[in-house]
Amino acid sequence: MNSAANATAPVVAEKLVKTFRSSTRLGPFRSQRTMVRALDGVSLRIGRGECFGLLGPNGAGKTTLVKIFTTLLLPDSGRAWVNGHDVTVEPEEVLHSIGVMLTGERTLYWKLTGRENLVFFGRIHGISEGDLLRKIEQVTGEFRLQPFIDRMVETYSSGQRIIISFCKSLVSDAPTIFLDEPTISLDPNYAAQLRDAIRRLTKVEGRTVILTTQLMREADMLCDRIALLSGGRIAATGKPAELKDMVKEERVVRVKIDAKNAQSSSVSQIIGLPEASITDAGDGQIQLEVKTFSVEELLPVLLDRLVANGFRVHRVYVSETTLEDVFRKLTSGVA
Repeated sequence: MNSAANATAPVVAEKLVKTFRSSTRLGPFRSQRTMVRALDGVSLRIGRGECFGLLGPNGAGKTTLVKIFTTLLLPDSGRAWVNGHDVTVEPEEVLHSIGVMLTGERTLYWKLTGRENLVFFGRIHGISEGDLLRKIEQVTGEFRLQPFIDRMVETYSSGQRIIISFCKSLVSDAPTIFLDEPTISLDPNYAAQLRDAIRRLTKVEGRTVILTTQLMREADMLCDRIALLSGGRIAATGKPAELKDMVKEERVVRVKIDAKNAQSSSVSQIIGLPEASITDAGDGQIQLEVKTFSVEELLPVLLDRLVANGFRVHRVYVSETTLEDVFRKLTSGVA
């Protein structure tokens, strides 16, 4: 990748490697030092206005990658650019062009109030006094911060600290925002509000959001594309639908039909599918359930046979492959 190409994408990684020393205790007075490769040649390119998800099991390298992009760690080798700036050569320029929300209890100053934290981090980004005060008032109203914004952070609940941390990532109006598990510990109402805000950031304001989460449904809802990390490497990258297409999982087809002829003969035998199970669905209906790896082949044949044998079909349900299925399949065996 040349520097001109890197300037056109908000976030670029090229063959990033990061290794840590680790000690394993072998007894009361003995330990063994090993090297753990947290990132092993990670390359990716994130487009403007994307919500890009980083998924993977614990220890897969997600947080290490985010910390390199946000200049908190230096890579051992490889290069990374954020908003056209090399993270190792121009760290200050990177920091002034991003908003960051990291997990952990110490991402805010606990002896300051929530408002003072927002003012402090806004000033670090060089936001003018007037713009900063307007932005703080905006997020205060939008995220209902009035009851606690002027209390010291040390008195906050974990959810309140998360909300203030999220608002901290917004006050600079940065074009690129890194969010590390932003909805963890939030109640459903606040979690839904944060997800709506993330959609607005990308779809309405055209900003780029890099999101790490362990919530597969959240990733499916929010992310335009996803990189699935496993053992420090990217196991797969694509849109959520593309990742699901990569995994062949057994799916369940359920069909509700009239109970006609069900007493005199087995429906599963009539339609030529002895492996099908039959249950009483009430209201004069029965439910036929079949498991298959090929819904596209089974379903037309199944419906044709039911209609040909005089059964009225009321409802058809087909289970979908989920991101959780993809996660389990592509990261199996990874600690």
